[in-house]
Amino acid sequence: MRFEGGCYCGKVRYVAEGEPKLKVQCHCRECQYFTGGAPNLLMLMPLEGFRYTKGKPRQFTRADIDNAVTREFCPECGTQMAGTRPDFNSVIVKIGSLDDPSLFVGPRMAIYTIDKQPFHQIPDGIPAFERVPR
Repeated sequence: MRFEGGCYCGKVRYVAEGEPKLKVQCHCRECQYFTGGAPNLLMLMPLEGFRYTKGKPRQFTRADIDNAVTREFCPECGTQMAGTRPDFNSVIVKIGSLDDPSLFVGPRMAIYTIDKQPFHQIPDGIPAFERVPR
């Protein structure tokens, strides 16, 4: 599969090719900060199939968290598009940055429900985990 996306202002663009390794709805507290309070919809894509095709994102990594996600975002409008983690051989693609978010179809599981807020909804029929299943 081929997914294309970018930021809100159009200054940064990417292509993600390959089969999604995982499609999730993440409720972790960190994701809530970046979404403005909602769970985060994302998919793990093969690292070798991901590349920026226009512009260059800025990066942010918290130094006080083990295996912290390096978050990549547009330096102009702030849109988060992707991220990486040292213990993943994948790119975390943010569904809202896809040109066609409907290609996501929906999450296959909910993770970090230990941080789920009372107003978060988990789709019926998908497994939910307090953390990441191993």
